[in-house]
Amino acid sequence: MRGIIIKGIAGFYYVKTEDEIYETKARGVFRKRNITPMVGDNVKISRTGDEWTIVEVEERFSELKRPFVSNVTQAFVVFSLKNPDINYELLNKFIIMLEKSHIKPILIFNKTDIGDQKTIDYIEEMFIGTGYTIKYISAKKQEDLNEISGFLKDNITVLCGPSGAGKSTILNNILGEYYMETGGLSKKHGRGKHTTRHSELVEVKEGLILDTPGFSNMDIKLDPLELKNYFVEFNKYEGECRFNGCVHDQEPGCKVKEQVGETISKERYDYYVKFLDKLREEYKRKW
Repeated sequence: MRGIIIKGIAGFYYVKTEDEIYETKARGVFRKRNITPMVGDNVKISRTGDEWTIVEVEERFSELKRPFVSNVTQAFVVFSLKNPDINYELLNKFIIMLEKSHIKPILIFNKTDIGDQKTIDYIEEMFIGTGYTIKYISAKKQEDLNEISGFLKDNITVLCGPSGAGKSTILNNILGEYYMETGGLSKKHGRGKHTTRHSELVEVKEGLILDTPGFSNMDIKLDPLELKNYFVEFNKYEGECRFNGCVHDQEPGCKVKEQVGETISKERYDYYVKFLDKLREEYKRKW
């Protein structure tokens, strides 16, 4: 029988199938193969007597270490328009990390009640050509939060962003809908709204969302040559530069550089070059 791990506590894994949630343990062979089942894993389980066992962990298409969750399809990247002001370097770091992890970023800018149009215009200019979904909301407005919830269907979602941006407010509202509908987590296992701090995937709006806010900062380890792959607005010009393997920096005949200020924002490109230089310096020190 197939299912997805929605929770893991002290060696027990709770697997949601089409019709039930099963308390399972992992086979010892996983330890020998250095495989640790993760929340989000698609697994196969089998029954021996009264016990259910995970017998197979299917290949993951994404994997995060903090929070420890796999197969996430999208992340709500939550920043505030004001208080605190947007740290654009941090915002771009989040996006790079998500792109590297094959996770779709949805950019959510909170506090429209105190933000200004100038900041919104700057954001729109910065992300021109990326195709990213960008939403401006006030977490105080239920209609805004309802719109955000509409993205959950058929996805596994996490939230990330800096402290004070409103991640918890948004998450609590989404989970509030779930608790109102179900009265809490699985009654079968005696778990309630206020009893757990373990990360758990919760079913809401025909999707799954992690019930704890994710990372607020991160360190990115990259090879300088791969950085360009995570700026999606560059991708359409791949192969059009004069030189194969162009990293869109000092090379002549670079199609990406030609598009800066047109279909690629100068702000994003300048950040790319700055981060590329930083990665090169780190690479030199390493060797």
